[in-house]
Amino acid sequence: MLNALLLTVLAGLSTALGGLIIFFVRKKKDDFLNIALGFSAGVMIFVSFTELLNESINVIGFLYAILAFFLGMFIIYLIDVFIPHSYEEECACNPNLKKKCDLKRCSIMVTIGIAIHNFPEGIAVFFSALLDIRLGIAIAIAIALHNIPEGIAVAMPMYYSTNSRLKAFFYSLIAGISEPVGAIVAYLFLFNFINNFILHIIVGAVAGIMIYISFDELLPQVYKGHESNHKIILGIFAGMAVMALSLYLL
Repeated sequence: MLNALLLTVLAGLSTALGGLIIFFVRKKKDDFLNIALGFSAGVMIFVSFTELLNESINVIGFLYAILAFFLGMFIIYLIDVFIPHSYEEECACNPNLKKKCDLKRCSIMVTIGIAIHNFPEGIAVFFSALLDIRLGIAIAIAIALHNIPEGIAVAMPMYYSTNSRLKAFFYSLIAGISEPVGAIVAYLFLFNFINNFILHIIVGAVAGIMIYISFDELLPQVYKGHESNHKIILGIFAGMAVMALSLYLL
């Protein structure tokens, strides 16, 4: 059991490894930010449709997977609407801070999305390792590979909105920690209830959550005032390509 938990910790910490990129950013430029936000959107959209939703459909069928997908969208919509965004209060008094505030909102939503995404991954690694340690190692390595670009997706907008490298890295670390937390929660509370069907309902819902965040937060933010900037599209394509490569290497 300890070996299984250690694998989930290592897989989760690879998200923080991606977050280390902000320590190599010397000058903050709008173009670099827009490419990074596009990269984040590309990562989340690609992994949602090609891995999460596809996996859910293959295991539990199209109907249940799609219902879970839209349920995930609805849940994150409710979170977005009804949970107060206290960090926006300063912006209400100073319109000049609106851009920075919007970016911080975007970065927090990305962190939430990646953290929720990592939660069932932790469950998958943990239970796979309990079943067969070699299988657990293979899955942990695969998840670690695509957690690295997800760490970049969390850290870059947070750094640009707060000017703090440590805070950006901390948020990527928080997103990664949700992986071993998922394993611990599953073991303590769900061990007698979790099964393949429930796990893939969660996976389908996570896909919906990440798609909502991409289209409601990331893409509107990245195109704000940059409608004709082709560098943004390159960022989106790059995010998709990196995720595709990591999945191919599985």
